[in-house]
Amino acid sequence: MAIIKPFKGLRPPKELASQVASRPYDVLNSDEARSEAAGNEKSLYHIIKPEIDFPQGIDEHAPEVYAKAVENFAKFQEKGWLKQDEKEMYYVYAQTMGTHTQFGLVVCSCVSDYLNGIIKKHELTRKDKEEDRMKHVRNTNANVEPVFFAYPDHPELDEIVNRITQGEPEYDFIAADGFGHRFWLIDDATVVSRITALFSAIPYLYIADGHHRTAAAALVGAEKAKNNPHHNGKEEYNYFMAVCFPANQLKIMDYNRLIKDLNGLSAADFLQSLEDDFIVEKKGVEIYRPQQLHDFSLYLDRCWYRLTAKPGVYDDHDPISVLDVTISSDLILNKLLGMKDLRTDKRIDFVGGLRGLEALKQRVDSGEMKAALALYPVTMQQLMAIADSGNIMPPKTTWFEPKLRSGLVIHKLE
Repeated sequence: MAIIKPFKGLRPPKELASQVASRPYDVLNSDEARSEAAGNEKSLYHIIKPEIDFPQGIDEHAPEVYAKAVENFAKFQEKGWLKQDEKEMYYVYAQTMGTHTQFGLVVCSCVSDYLNGIIKKHELTRKDKEEDRMKHVRNTNANVEPVFFAYPDHPELDEIVNRITQGEPEYDFIAADGFGHRFWLIDDATVVSRITALFSAIPYLYIADGHHRTAAAALVGAEKAKNNPHHNGKEEYNYFMAVCFPANQLKIMDYNRLIKDLNGLSAADFLQSLEDDFIVEKKGVEIYRPQQLHDFSLYLDRCWYRLTAKPGVYDDHDPISVLDVTISSDLILNKLLGMKDLRTDKRIDFVGGLRGLEALKQRVDSGEMKAALALYPVTMQQLMAIADSGNIMPPKTTWFEPKLRSGLVIHKLE
């Protein structure tokens, strides 16, 4: 069962929240962060992407870059741009994208839950990315950015969150990307205690987004426990910060593929070969978006095609083979185009989230890419079923929007 606890958050004053808050470190490169932070000394990018305070071209993993993160983190606290709450509490974080709003509880999750499989994952992590975030956590001695979890739907937790969010939010702003962000404090001891108790009856939490940050936070916590001869299990480093959303509120967006070449096949031969496993229907020049599971969209030679996987080429009873990303990887990218490892193959690129099918069309029409393949989004039910089965999703399967804003609250490990 899930173990969570409240914590004394380190947060910006109400009037500075929109200036401090930033996009997550891993959704933009150094130059983009440098541009977004231009003229704003309070931007969290100075802590989570501190290479922006050095000349362009510096190695973002250099020791002096991590040292700059520590220096800037201390500066933010000294200047009062980040202040620590006086009592342990939970928080509610609401994100609005268009007409959709999702409400998450900001909590501290338990390191042992990650190590013991109570916190379930659906993606592989890379050691180099883990180590980068571990260095950041070690140096700042904090979880500066939250991870993004889902939990099975729970009516009483929904009721508590609904009641809290009827009040005035602590933060309420619209970021430059158009997404709305609101934030409430839960400092009533009775409510805090009830939330803790309700989570203790939830069997599993699921990593939605932030696998590398989760792994890094948990591994640093375990490392600190191992190195502390007086470890008793109650230290703050035994926990790390997460925003937990009910699964039914989360939206997974499509994650699509761009293909550089057809592996020596002509367009006509490629389309004919597809007919072994798919019903191929020419749709014309208007953008065609997949309408349901096992329905794919192909853009080739300025024309859109609908590909429908034939019955028998996938197994509806297997949580991995039923995925459209598996079907397309096995029957198109591997079988016809010879792409064996999507993590390393240079002939493929991935486009997710809000960029849409127009972005695919543009890159094919420009001649940069030969074809585009659009997939129907994975469902939260599929994600949770795969995590429950102990399996791992193929690469580049899920894209969540909106991303969590970093800097609304930080968890210090001491």
